[in-house]
Amino acid sequence: MRTYLVVIDESPEAEIALRFAARRAVKTGGNVEILALIPQPEFVQWGGVMAAIEEEAQMRAEALVSRAAGTLLSESGIKPSITVRQGDGPKVVREMIAANSDIAALVLGAAASGPPGALVTHFAGADAGGMTVPVMIVPGSLDRDAIDRLS
Repeated sequence: MRTYLVVIDESPEAEIALRFAARRAVKTGGNVEILALIPQPEFVQWGGVMAAIEEEAQMRAEALVSRAAGTLLSESGIKPSITVRQGDGPKVVREMIAANSDIAALVLGAAASGPPGALVTHFAGADAGGMTVPVMIVPGSLDRDAIDRLS
């Protein structure tokens, strides 16, 4: 089954990328895989503090994907697959694509203004030619109507 991998965070452009991927999945009979990345925390000397920081980041990421999955289900009827992983963003994305042959495209949202974001910069840069799936970059300046029209 054609699966669109969407990396989400708390940014508006992530919501736009998710909407675009959902609309494409509905039109192509596919599915959506939502990935929430947890950045590697800075090392803290005390183990208990470090564990609390990691647990808080995990809970925040799980809440984020739960909200996104609920929105996706209510708006498109698609029940997405959900993954929460800690680590280097580009490396985690590449591992997920390598492990799942159903992933047909990586869908990322670019910020409406300013720098496009670390993952967009990475996957649209010099490394883009080495990807095994297309990278779809959805401009953060698009409104819902434009996304619906384009997807």
